[in-house]
Amino acid sequence: MPKHNSDYTNILKSTSLFGAVQVFNILISIVRSKVVALWIGPAGMGIIGLLSSTLKVVGEVTRLGLDTTAVREIALSDNQDDQNKVSEVVATIRKVVWFTGLLGVVITIVLSPFLSQLAFDNYEYTIGFIWISLSLLFNQLSSGQLALLQGFRKLKLLAKANLLGNFLALLVSLPLYYFFRLDAIVPVIIISSLVSLIVSWIYSNSLKFKTLKLTNKEAFSKAKDMLNLGLMLSLRGSITLITAYIFQVYLSKVGGIDEVGYYVAGFMIINAYVGMIFNAMQTDYFPKLSGIISSEEKINTTVSQQAVIGILLIGPLIVVFLSFLPILVRLLYSKEFLVIIGFISWAILGILFKTLSWSMGYVILAKGDSKLFIKTAVFFNSLMLFLNIVGYYFYGLEGLGVSFLVYYIVHFIGLKMITNKFYKLELNSEVWSVFVVILLLAIAVFAATYITSDLYRYSVCGVLTFVTVVYSYAQLNKRVNFQALKERIFNKNNK
Repeated sequence: MPKHNSDYTNILKSTSLFGAVQVFNILISIVRSKVVALWIGPAGMGIIGLLSSTLKVVGEVTRLGLDTTAVREIALSDNQDDQNKVSEVVATIRKVVWFTGLLGVVITIVLSPFLSQLAFDNYEYTIGFIWISLSLLFNQLSSGQLALLQGFRKLKLLAKANLLGNFLALLVSLPLYYFFRLDAIVPVIIISSLVSLIVSWIYSNSLKFKTLKLTNKEAFSKAKDMLNLGLMLSLRGSITLITAYIFQVYLSKVGGIDEVGYYVAGFMIINAYVGMIFNAMQTDYFPKLSGIISSEEKINTTVSQQAVIGILLIGPLIVVFLSFLPILVRLLYSKEFLVIIGFISWAILGILFKTLSWSMGYVILAKGDSKLFIKTAVFFNSLMLFLNIVGYYFYGLEGLGVSFLVYYIVHFIGLKMITNKFYKLELNSEVWSVFVVILLLAIAVFAATYITSDLYRYSVCGVLTFVTVVYSYAQLNKRVNFQALKERIFNKNNK
């Protein structure tokens, strides 16, 4: 198989592996969301959204970006085949994550009254924040273990850890929600993170490498470079989460807790269900990009190939969601959530632009260019907050969807200019050809959703969905050759 096709094949194989994981996780999310929607309603979803957002902000600040920098350092050292360096990095990560995890616990406990007042306008959730501080420790320890699997590109083990962790967490959460309803929210958050930690620990311990013992002083000395970059990543991530958190708090005060629930539900469809491809792709994409970051030619090729695969995979998903959104919202939540259709319809178009900017943005991260990373984060997150507030203020939830679309377009244009100026990054003609076709098909489906007759609307959308799927399959097959891939897998399994 030619090298060109081999690269596409490897990208698709790793994406397919974690795409399957994401599909399974989405099924779990669907069950969980359905349970939340039926048993504790929009208000319960709003409470979960505010608690989780607060937790993510504190966690992002205190984990110092180690979940990302650890992957980068492991990929770099493993690519150099330096086993002593690899052992040092692993030992350092396993030491430092305890510090960052405990730091998160202490800060959450100290600030618990303030966090409760900020999120809910009362002190009712002070004890709840104290309890869920434990999940910060569990999450940080778990992310350290998963970073080892991702950095060494042990993708099958990483996939199994994700699958089992999420499945067991669901099994625990369902009876708690059933019997305790709103009172189950805090225990579910804690127990779910503990289950994920146990599973990640089991799988990461299956890795074989030389054990190295470091003192705390030695670990922090060796972690200096990771922490310097990690601090910038943490700051960037904190800015993103704080921006989202400020908007949720604004939304709760202007529109009420139910409106936050609708926003969280809509954002989950956009970010989790449709955006699952990003999670699937980044698992192998980031360590791969980190290993070739010194070669400008390889970077351009890898980013373009990743963008093409991303567009061809995400395009059909966007079209399917646009075509059958009313049905999907009822299936995922309940008829009470149909008010989010306008919000999702506009915002989901922006995901295509996000696919391109996402592929380019990882170059800044893999380069370790912390100053540029922070500057772009401050600008784009400030822009997103401004656009979201303006969009919601004038047109409600549908205006919020328009603001998301505008933001993704501006974000793409901005990152294209930045990465071209600093890294000479250029997306090739293959990217633009598939992007334009998929974008036009998505716009056509979006327009068709305004047809008033259900019969005509679903007929037109069904035809356009079929065309999109066929086009994406044909383009993928041209680059990967599914028949040859199938034969290789079949022959391998029969040896």
